[in-house]
Amino acid sequence: MARRAIEAILMVADQPVEPQLLAEVLELPREHVEDLCSELAADYDVTGRGFVLARIAGGYRFQSAPDLAGHVERFVLEGQSARLSAAALETLAIVAYKQPLSRGQVAAIRGVNVDGVLRTLQQRGLVAEVGRDPGPGQAALFGTTGLFLERLGLDTVADLPPLADFVPGADVVEVLEQGLRPSALDTGRPATDDDASTLDVTAGEHP
Repeated sequence: MARRAIEAILMVADQPVEPQLLAEVLELPREHVEDLCSELAADYDVTGRGFVLARIAGGYRFQSAPDLAGHVERFVLEGQSARLSAAALETLAIVAYKQPLSRGQVAAIRGVNVDGVLRTLQQRGLVAEVGRDPGPGQAALFGTTGLFLERLGLDTVADLPPLADFVPGADVVEVLEQGLRPSALDTGRPATDDDASTLDVTAGEHP
């Protein structure tokens, strides 16, 4: 009965359901609910279902099986595209890995004004104010949201891949530095986010 109740609740939930809430609704210990969810997830995996029970953003939800992502993407995104500029993607990555941090700190890292892209990310629900800097001015501090975790299929930000995986070796850095001399970059005007190209990204809820 409890297993069926968990399935029914998750079927109608529009966001991941925390195990504590499931425990309260079912009037069961949280540990027992966690065990039941693990059993359900294992059963779905063994029987080769088209969906899985995933632990996402601190809770549980149903989502399409990863190996079927191509079919789901074509169905959901046919004729549609979710667009984030390269500047927005870069800013989002900085916030994700360095949070919490202020607008000024993000701008210092990127080297350009980030007010516009931060507003875009806030409107998309991927970034939000998470506190205030205790220093002078008490600048707003930004961090990623639960929706960000959902979009990437992560439970916590600790599950982000290590930055070291994306850092090029010393030989690559040297080549890049040689190609980024002032003579090659001097355009006679300050850099802005308008210089960034726009990329197509498909950020579906179900990876």
